[in-house]
Amino acid sequence: MIMMRLGLQAQRVFHSFSRSLSGHSVSGVLQIQGFGALWKSPSAFQSLRPFSKMSLWPSNIHLQDYSEPNESWSPEMRQLYDQYIALCEVRTDGGEVKTGPWQKLPSYNRTLKHGIVAAQRPKTIDPRARLFTRNVEEKGAAFEYVVFMNDQERRCVCVFQSGHLLEGPPGYVHAGAVATMFSTVTTTLSMLFGRVLTANLNLNFRSPVPLGSVSLIHSAVDKVEGRKIFVTCRMTSIDESKLYTDATALFLSGKLGHVFGTKSV
Repeated sequence: MIMMRLGLQAQRVFHSFSRSLSGHSVSGVLQIQGFGALWKSPSAFQSLRPFSKMSLWPSNIHLQDYSEPNESWSPEMRQLYDQYIALCEVRTDGGEVKTGPWQKLPSYNRTLKHGIVAAQRPKTIDPRARLFTRNVEEKGAAFEYVVFMNDQERRCVCVFQSGHLLEGPPGYVHAGAVATMFSTVTTTLSMLFGRVLTANLNLNFRSPVPLGSVSLIHSAVDKVEGRKIFVTCRMTSIDESKLYTDATALFLSGKLGHVFGTKSV
């Protein structure tokens, strides 16, 4: 499952992790949290870099943010990126710049918590594993996307550009690639409530998505009932005049250690 939106309580976690290294064991756990100050400052993730060189962390993990613009992005993709980036900061009447209602989420080629889990279970997690949507190094070849979150309104939007490797019908995006993006976006949103697992994802394919095009994926929390999180989602053209796919999803939140085989995940 895509865990793109892992909030990190870095100071507590890394202190615990550092202490555990001195005792030749790993007890620190990356916690999945709601939105916090770290998401407002992606540079907080830079403190992870030294661990990527340790034997307990897969040596080939990269902490490059794949949601940053690159040369494969079309003008439409870049324009939408700039549009939402502008919403991430607001200027007061006094000229002070403050954090806006939207936040851009960073995206890496490996679920970050795997660094800890792999240290605990080195025989069960392949160090070559990669996040499915970020496992192609060629820029623009597959999934190019960036997610912006509005946690106050409990909704998010993803700007998605499909690459040539995602073809299904000639000239159009494979339905499985569309489903992958819906899983990515809805899971990202549902993690506002902590650790989650997908219980159900229903998609209605309304119209094929042209290969290489840019689309918008809007997702919102519909309601929450106990551990159940109900999410709606839709993919449209960039002007939202064309509906490609819509979906509903159900997630379960809570302690999921029994699923991952750990006590603290």
